[in-house]
Amino acid sequence: MKTKYILAGLLMLSLTACKEQFLDLSPVSAVGTSTFFKTQSDVLTALNGAYGALQFNGQYGQLYVVSEIPSDDTSPVLSGSVTDQDEFDKFYVRTTNPYTLARWNDGYKGIYRANAVIERIGGVTMDETLKKRIVGEAKFLRALMYFNLVRVFGDVPLVLTEITDPLQGYEYGRTPVADVYTQIIKDLSDAEAVLSVSYTGADVGRATAGAAKSLLGKVYLTQKRYADAVTKLKEVIDKATYSLLPAYADLFKAANKNGKESVFEVQYKKGNIGEGSPFANSYAPENSGNAVITFGGGGNNHPTPDLDNSYETGDPRRNVSMASSYVNTSGVKIDYYYIKKYADPPVVNGDSDDNWYVLRYADVLLMYAEALNETSKTAEALPYLNQVRKRVGLADKAITAQADLRLAIEQERRVELAFEGHRWFDIVRTGRALPILQAKATSIGIKTALTENNLIFPIPQSQIDINPTKIKQNPGY
Repeated sequence: MKTKYILAGLLMLSLTACKEQFLDLSPVSAVGTSTFFKTQSDVLTALNGAYGALQFNGQYGQLYVVSEIPSDDTSPVLSGSVTDQDEFDKFYVRTTNPYTLARWNDGYKGIYRANAVIERIGGVTMDETLKKRIVGEAKFLRALMYFNLVRVFGDVPLVLTEITDPLQGYEYGRTPVADVYTQIIKDLSDAEAVLSVSYTGADVGRATAGAAKSLLGKVYLTQKRYADAVTKLKEVIDKATYSLLPAYADLFKAANKNGKESVFEVQYKKGNIGEGSPFANSYAPENSGNAVITFGGGGNNHPTPDLDNSYETGDPRRNVSMASSYVNTSGVKIDYYYIKKYADPPVVNGDSDDNWYVLRYADVLLMYAEALNETSKTAEALPYLNQVRKRVGLADKAITAQADLRLAIEQERRVELAFEGHRWFDIVRTGRALPILQAKATSIGIKTALTENNLIFPIPQSQIDINPTKIKQNPGY
């Protein structure tokens, strides 16, 4: 499927040619309207375009800006007067910040593509079983994109139909978070009923029933619907489709992507065809030349000393995930924190084979442990935490108190899933963000007390300017 992204992307450009419209959801061109969505092949190409939208910088290409930099795990690259990423680290995010604008626009571009598939497929003559599966995939993607938007911005416009006229966009105001989650749950429930358990050949990487169930479990966990999360995540575990890889380091070898531990990944393919991943070069140390990765690094998303110190002695995940120094081409040791998880040699700058894990089985196990613990089943939850620890050779935890296990799961998620886009959303979800971030703020010299307003980011000013009667700014911005 990943090799079809580039064709799908070119096609979808023709379907979204007019930019800078409300929500960046532009009308389908006359050519697209009259000649596209006629055959099964057309539908699959359009669906691949929806998958391809996950690669956009405002989706997973630069997820770290909103998912890691605000947390205590990483800090931004130092870049003189350029403050765009620093604003997320120190919580003075402007309403004109380009990263929030990209997150909004790229999220809705992907939703537009998913909506087009869902709306247009009904008129295409094709295998009915495949048609249902394609709709399920599109609904999974739409749910994932809305989940990411609502966690970043709070209330967002809920657009469930294909926008064919820019004026339609002005009809949409911000939909309450609860209503957005209701639709996310509906989409994922619809999807899990029709998606395949697994795929082979060129279809590997598509959304599966297990992916829909796992994401639904995460949604329930975010809503604090713990009993529902237990039920849904147990279905994933009991199905035994997934398992932990024996060696943690193997998770991040490009040759092992889409393996037994993978639940859902954003697909990339190197080869100078516009489908490679940027992470290896983006995260390698700035000014390091070819010492760490060919074509050098951007120095983005520095691990913090606090994260470094959070690893237990002997935890192999530390050295797989990060480093605190490197040796330059002159043989000199340079002290510099950087991420190592994404290290596939690129063909050209920003063109590696590393996929991005959206969901993997260790995440499922730890979410299940959290959900069990929050339903007062601490003794039942503990083995799932220890299962993740056992894989890396760490001793089992012996915990009996719910509060202690809550913190142990938080810590385990921090080191197991480091730099995979979870930490910020985890601590916000659990209500732990403000005490953790206030400690961070004190350490880096932020004098203003952080509040609940800091837990979501500003609506892009351009969207308010376009539709000021219906799009209002978040409090505090």
